[in-house]
Amino acid sequence: MPAIECPSGRWRALVLIALAQIGAMSTWFSAAAVAPTLARDWQLSAAEIASLTVAVQIGFVFGGLTLAVTGLVDVLSTRRVFVACAVAAALANGLLIFADGRLFVAILLRFALGFCLAGVYPPGMKLMTGWFRVGRGLAIGTLVGALTLGSAFPHLVAGIGLASAFPWESVVLTTSISALLSAGIVAGFVQSGPFEASSARLDLGWAFRSLRNPALRLANFGYFGHMWELYAMWTWVPAFLLASFLVSAPAADPAEIGRSASLAAALVIGIGALGCVGAGLLSDRAGRTLTTSLAMGVSCASAIVTGLLFGGPPLLTVVVAAIWGVSVIADSAQFSAAVSELAEPERVGSALALQTALGFLLTAVSIQMLPLATSRLGWSGAFAVLAIGPALGVVAMLRLRSRPEAVRLANGRR
Repeated sequence: MPAIECPSGRWRALVLIALAQIGAMSTWFSAAAVAPTLARDWQLSAAEIASLTVAVQIGFVFGGLTLAVTGLVDVLSTRRVFVACAVAAALANGLLIFADGRLFVAILLRFALGFCLAGVYPPGMKLMTGWFRVGRGLAIGTLVGALTLGSAFPHLVAGIGLASAFPWESVVLTTSISALLSAGIVAGFVQSGPFEASSARLDLGWAFRSLRNPALRLANFGYFGHMWELYAMWTWVPAFLLASFLVSAPAADPAEIGRSASLAAALVIGIGALGCVGAGLLSDRAGRTLTTSLAMGVSCASAIVTGLLFGGPPLLTVVVAAIWGVSVIADSAQFSAAVSELAEPERVGSALALQTALGFLLTAVSIQMLPLATSRLGWSGAFAVLAIGPALGVVAMLRLRSRPEAVRLANGRR
């Protein structure tokens, strides 16, 4: 294989970019880890704690749409956007310490954090694509896998009893320092890769025009089906496992059941990192559309079966839920890889920002929908509603596979 297709230093860049992404995005993950002690110290209700999480998500959507519509992530230096936004995220996160129980101030700060992180995640993926033309699926899959472990971390903290072991301020401060270190890593040690296109001219209409591109639209529709399921699953599977364990063992100690459910949730979510790497390897060899369709098919079936196992044997429930955990995230990076290959090279950053922003906007709907569906349909019915997303996603990706533009995916492997 020609050396230009596999530039020296690409694996070093992969490790550094992944570390920088995890460090900066830890400011998002920290909210779930400190929620119990923050609720106690500020005397916040469950709904008020949830509002802090939702604020980050909404801020991320607004930030992503801003980058996509303005195209700044492609007009400006990708590295500089990442560094500036990581520093701003560290500041917004750290200022939470001084909110002093004022919920409105805290919500504004978390919104600002989410807005800034939109300048970290898509630009980080764009930096990665600049180093990988061959093996791009594995590279982005490794990145998403690392972030998946970060998402599982708060549940591990709760399961082993560390949630109340440290002041919440120290956790927030530590994650802010991590974000600053991330900025330093990218500023000092990461260079733009040989495949990153030169800066584009300002074009405020490109994001809207891209939605009329049939191939990009189908890739995004597949991603939206995936996102409909993913974050609702990650948000509510801990509650599902807890409720299921309590039904299956009504005489057990509730506190012990709670710890077991938290550890099981950490496993179910965290094991998805293996799916990200495995799907990345498969995608580079068998193609993006086939890999994403396979993952969504397994995820769709797993969602339905997991719901049907509510109240059943805990071990069987966890095993099936873990299969769901692997498949529900396995395809995520491959949608990003597909968009990076289908978009105009000089607009990759905008395309990724638009995809992630709209996808996260959809998650806000499914996350809020699930408890309503559970109250009316039970867990089995609610998870079946989630399964609609990947089912439609499979249709979108198979349609993309039949289009001539699909030859640009995975170096011709579609």
